[in-house]
Amino acid sequence: MSDPKPRWLSILDVVTIIILTAATLLVFLYAPTEQTMGDVQRVFYFHVAASWTGMLGFIVAMAAGIFYLAKKDLFWDVVGLAGVEIGMVFMLIGIVTGSIWAYPAWNTWWTWDPRLTTVTIMELAYAAYLMLRAGIDEPERRARFGAVYALIASLSVPLTFFSIRIWRTIHPVVVAGDTSGTFALSPKMTTVFVFALVTFSLIFVDLLWHRVRLGLLARRVEEKKLRLLD
Repeated sequence: MSDPKPRWLSILDVVTIIILTAATLLVFLYAPTEQTMGDVQRVFYFHVAASWTGMLGFIVAMAAGIFYLAKKDLFWDVVGLAGVEIGMVFMLIGIVTGSIWAYPAWNTWWTWDPRLTTVTIMELAYAAYLMLRAGIDEPERRARFGAVYALIASLSVPLTFFSIRIWRTIHPVVVAGDTSGTFALSPKMTTVFVFALVTFSLIFVDLLWHRVRLGLLARRVEEKKLRLLD
């Protein structure tokens, strides 16, 4: 028997839809048109917000790995897997939207810029995480290996974030301590940018909650199958 959907999750679903609609309207109707790149610059709001959400998923997976190793509770294994899956999806969205934005700006869909190189490495590292889990049937062993791997893979997150500050790159810096190499935002652009980040963060919470609930149900089914096989 499945657990009833929590009331607060249903409310969060509705709030997420409303705030995503509002964010989309702000991007296309409120944010001013960038003078150099024109309307294609509007992709920026979705690109950065999706990339942020992807990294947020990987950070959650790292924290869940630490909790699992400390407490040996399979709940945290479910959270870790959910974080990786959601993180990979949103990071892929960030890569695709980045390419759409890059073509008119750089005259190419892809270049092995330090940021693009490190984000590719990060995405492949977490793809390997899913492959590792798929090859292990025993739940506790799978959770242990997954937690350790998630901690190791998490090193790629700060490397990706700081890559445009460590190496010479054509990728713009949105937030920096000085104005050199930064992507200038007007007050209206900043408002929409922050709103988009909050919106995608809320979407992440909503999806994570759903995915954890699904993962817990799947774990119950797996436990029953293992008991039948004993």
